[in-house]
Amino acid sequence: MYLMRIGAPGAEKPVVRVDDTRYIDVSDLTADFDEKFFAAGGTALLSGPVAERIAAGQTGAFAGERIGAPIARPHQILCIGLNYSDHAAETGQAVPDEPILFTKSPNTLIGPDDDVRIPRGSTKTDWEVELGIVIGKRTSYLDAVEDAADVIAGYCVVNDVSERAFQMERGGQWAKGKSAETFNPAGPWLVTPDEIADVNDLDMWLDVNGVRRQTGNTKTMIFDPYFIVHHLSQFMVLEPGDLINTGTPPGVGMGHDPQIWLRPGDVMELGIAGLGTQRQHVVGPR
Repeated sequence: MYLMRIGAPGAEKPVVRVDDTRYIDVSDLTADFDEKFFAAGGTALLSGPVAERIAAGQTGAFAGERIGAPIARPHQILCIGLNYSDHAAETGQAVPDEPILFTKSPNTLIGPDDDVRIPRGSTKTDWEVELGIVIGKRTSYLDAVEDAADVIAGYCVVNDVSERAFQMERGGQWAKGKSAETFNPAGPWLVTPDEIADVNDLDMWLDVNGVRRQTGNTKTMIFDPYFIVHHLSQFMVLEPGDLINTGTPPGVGMGHDPQIWLRPGDVMELGIAGLGTQRQHVVGPR
């Protein structure tokens, strides 16, 4: 299934995408795609009713509604740094021995086509197309990497927008450069694992103003999604609906020579095979 939330910010309606033109309204089955929904069984509870409604022709038609992030604000957004071997190479940094972990504020989460706002004082705002993992059940101390598959609710496209000066030059706290408002566009869909042939072989791309800047594939991940979830479960409790950003392939602005930074008026377009596409206008500080 392809889970979506459509409507104005703060008033999104949970739906299941059927195709490019139709959806199933599931707002009578769940108030939102949130921690409570995933903890109660999540997508398993929707599969039967959604199939019945499709068969009965009980579909709605998309009419240009805003698309929100496919999940409500999560308990936490966890992020993995330097997780693509080719991205580590472009930054001149060594491949890590184990996942580098940092966090983003959960209130950075926005829809896939919402504006991205450059923060005050920014000089080096950057882009990062990433695969996002959504956790499906409360999880800690997984016994084996293979067990991670059972606790993953699905995957989505994420743009891990970053301010490199805040991240690298302001005391070494990565969260400072990651947590500005609008810095985590997600969606358009949360795709359940059964819809993905191989999560470790998905093409990824990102354009700025129509120029291709990032081209990659999840097969160059150093730590794959299952390893990441197992690893994180050894250090913390993962809650239903938590979002994990798994790292970016090469081509970020910081990696270009000369370096390229986002400016008001820029347009970012990005996507991952099978997971949909995003398009954001960049706006100035408020």
